[in-house]
Amino acid sequence: MSPTSETAQGGRRLVIVESPAKAKTIKGYLGPGYVVEASVGHIRDLPNGAAEVPEKYTGEVRRLGVDVEHDFQPIYVINADKKAQVKKLKDLLKESDELFLATDEDREGEAIAWHLQEVLKPKIPVKRMVFHEITRDAIRAAVANPRQLDQKLVDAQETRRILDRLFGYEVSPVLWKKVMPRLSAGRVQSVATRLVVERERERMAFRSAEYWDLTGTFGTGRTGDASDPSSLVARLQSVDGRRVAQGRDFDAQGRLKSDNTLHLDEANARALAEALEHTDFTVRSVESKPYRRSPYAPFRTTTLQQEASRKLGFGAKATMQIAQKLYENGYITYMRTDSTTLSDTAIAAARAQVTQLYGADYLPPQPRTYAAKVKNAQEAHEAIRPSGDRFRTPAETGLTGDQFKLYELIWKRTVASQMKDATGNSVTVKIGGTTADGRDVEFTASGKTITFHGFLKAYVEGADDPNAELDDRERRLPQVAEGDRLGAEEITPEGHATKPPARYTEATLVKELEEREIGRPSTYASIIGTILDRGYVFKKGTALVPSFLSFAVVNLLEKHFGRLVDYDFTARMEDDLDRIAAGEAEAVPWLKRFYFGEGAATGGAAEAGNGDGDHLGGLKELVTDLGAIDAREVSSFPVGNGIVLRVGRFGPYIERGEKDSEEHQRADIPADLAPDELTVELAEKLLAEPSGARELGTDPATGHTIVAKKGRFGPYVTEVLPEGTPKTGKNAVKPRTASLFKSMSLDTVTLDDALKLMSLPRVVGTDTDGQEITAQNGRYGPYLKKGTDSRSLQSEDQIFTITLEEAQAIYAQPKQRGRAAAKPPLKELGEDPVSGKPVVVKDGRFGPYVTDGETNATLRSGDSVEAITPERAFELLAEKRAKGPAKKTAKKAAAKKTTAKKTASTTAKKTAAKKTTTAKKTTAKKTTAKKTTAKKTTAKKTAAAARAED
Repeated sequence: MSPTSETAQGGRRLVIVESPAKAKTIKGYLGPGYVVEASVGHIRDLPNGAAEVPEKYTGEVRRLGVDVEHDFQPIYVINADKKAQVKKLKDLLKESDELFLATDEDREGEAIAWHLQEVLKPKIPVKRMVFHEITRDAIRAAVANPRQLDQKLVDAQETRRILDRLFGYEVSPVLWKKVMPRLSAGRVQSVATRLVVERERERMAFRSAEYWDLTGTFGTGRTGDASDPSSLVARLQSVDGRRVAQGRDFDAQGRLKSDNTLHLDEANARALAEALEHTDFTVRSVESKPYRRSPYAPFRTTTLQQEASRKLGFGAKATMQIAQKLYENGYITYMRTDSTTLSDTAIAAARAQVTQLYGADYLPPQPRTYAAKVKNAQEAHEAIRPSGDRFRTPAETGLTGDQFKLYELIWKRTVASQMKDATGNSVTVKIGGTTADGRDVEFTASGKTITFHGFLKAYVEGADDPNAELDDRERRLPQVAEGDRLGAEEITPEGHATKPPARYTEATLVKELEEREIGRPSTYASIIGTILDRGYVFKKGTALVPSFLSFAVVNLLEKHFGRLVDYDFTARMEDDLDRIAAGEAEAVPWLKRFYFGEGAATGGAAEAGNGDGDHLGGLKELVTDLGAIDAREVSSFPVGNGIVLRVGRFGPYIERGEKDSEEHQRADIPADLAPDELTVELAEKLLAEPSGARELGTDPATGHTIVAKKGRFGPYVTEVLPEGTPKTGKNAVKPRTASLFKSMSLDTVTLDDALKLMSLPRVVGTDTDGQEITAQNGRYGPYLKKGTDSRSLQSEDQIFTITLEEAQAIYAQPKQRGRAAAKPPLKELGEDPVSGKPVVVKDGRFGPYVTDGETNATLRSGDSVEAITPERAFELLAEKRAKGPAKKTAKKAAAKKTTAKKTASTTAKKTAAKKTTTAKKTTAKKTTAKKTTAKKTTAKKTAAAARAED
């Protein structure tokens, strides 16, 4: 029975989904009688701070938002920005006869549905509506076949949420106290950061080795063509039976792993090449084997992220944002899935398109099925595929830009998964000869021919290594047989050097996390986003580079919370959580062991990662004794020659010698310097550079010495406070500081200049409306400020010379949007692959940004105008497009409503009522002001400690 015929019998049904976009699409499929509304994500969650916790809770509950003493009962609060939406849903519910909870069919979606039910408290029938694609048939089938809420999924999500809250809120404050304020720790983000740091450590410890070999071009003596070349290129394999060393034969310290290999240096390689100039060569063997390659499995979340990174240059976050839009608009199935399975409908659709587009010869006799490769895969979805029972080709979708490219990738992969294998032959030819002095040499050449391309006609998987050979690449060798004589056309010595392990990219980090079974694939994009946003990692091109800050954080966690960032322990926790989800273990005993330690609970769950039988303390015990953590020690790293890198509260720096000694040297580290680039030589160079500190004189008003210095963010002037001046606490005094104007330099700035700069902002006068006008110097140049209204000044000198009348004249003019003359671009990067328009780097109000004329994307930490590559620029633009247009702020929306209310006619009675209500509220606020202030003061420290990122 269709939804329309059901509603004809009477009644109104409320359908709640997560997003407005999804609501709009589904509404079109259900028709009248159905009201489709969005919850706009989670409507409630654990509190973000003590101020959000209800008054009845005290102690640790206010800090954690979880009652650890009473079976880890979570304290849920409705998000402040969702209260209006909750009221709207409650109002709609009053007018409805049935409620359908249509959130995503995974653990997170099930939890959102449960929270909706708990908050709305419906008194009408409630049904759980599930689907994995947004098409007319799928939505109508979901309405006709609802189910009940899956409490196991809800409990599993709640356990994870509590675990992540305890981890983040207990460990993050340790980082604030011992490393730097506002840092965060997380169950998976900290392990992901450790992986990136460990890779950088490997690069720093790496020692390159040089090795040489020979490449020979051998001719058959006959005329060749495309199918039978006249020559082949082979690499030297062995000399007198000893294999010639290649890069894989050296360890990370540049030493040979085995004495059985021959290490050729440049001199020996060139001498051997000369000795082979007049050598006769013979084909010693020809080995031919069948080649067969099967299709790749359809996409799941992580493989889609990896391929989108390799082929399209999308970051994991951008990929998921674009996929979300494709899903919500009905183009693909649900994009958070561990499954590689296709439904019978999807298999039929894919096979039909194989026949239609490539012919029956490319269709295997039986449908292909793919087994799940992810351990404990719990999402009950298909693989990511085009939606519907007939796949739309990319051209039929009408999509453009990034959405078109990602849809095409998914479509090709899905169709290819139901095609025949690629087949052909692989050939290895060994060529031998003897030098005049009796040395036996052997060269080897490998070839591959594809006789039937099969699925490769539709899709070829990318590779993480840009130099890797893709599956559809052929290497044809001449038709030769054992005993054939070959002429050496050219013997070339070639030098090589071993390379350090490659840094992770987003794609390879996702792959590593999945292979280690750490975290859930659906969370990888947000995890990578978090470590980038927190400054633990920055990007150079596509490579993920750890900051010096992340070295300090990982160092502390490894030394004092080693178990929490242990890869095996984290993977075992994931297993335990899956066992809880499956009903094979109980959540509360497991959480007790994790938080309070072994012996806190018995029976039920696994030992919270305890695989060795030793006594293990809980998280609470680990974070209690902070006296053992030496803040300076965990943030210090030797560089060499007595130089030490330190991560301070204002960034990394290097120093040598005791702080108060004459030999003491100190220098800041460039913000974008990769850790493996900080060599002893560079450190010596930085220390040798003048610091820029120059004494300018004494401030006659205060008696304080004024100095000019070079800082991480440019030159500045500051005052030197007397010894004993409190630097922290309630009575702390901060020195006056001011950046130099662009027209000034450290060498020429005077005491008068410094005193003028430190006197800013300058009060120009009071405008006729009673507001004060000030002249200031900001990050983007000189400007006037009146309330919230800022106006740019033409020159820095105007800050000190502009009069009130001149300032009023500027404010009398309409505010200029934009600049009188556009600045030339800082760098040109070529044509964007999506828009086809030229991409340039420009200098904007908020710093440099890349643009193709339509989309602007600000450069992030770690990006610089000099180093940014076209690929990185295209990635930033792709991520910005994926976010869509900026949403209007609630403030603007409220302003519109206020305007509407003012224009509408209102009665005097209503106005009087409002005034009376306001007066009562004002009186009540005054009466409770003291109590509120006291409560806020008491909760201040607790609230600060509760702001750590989960």
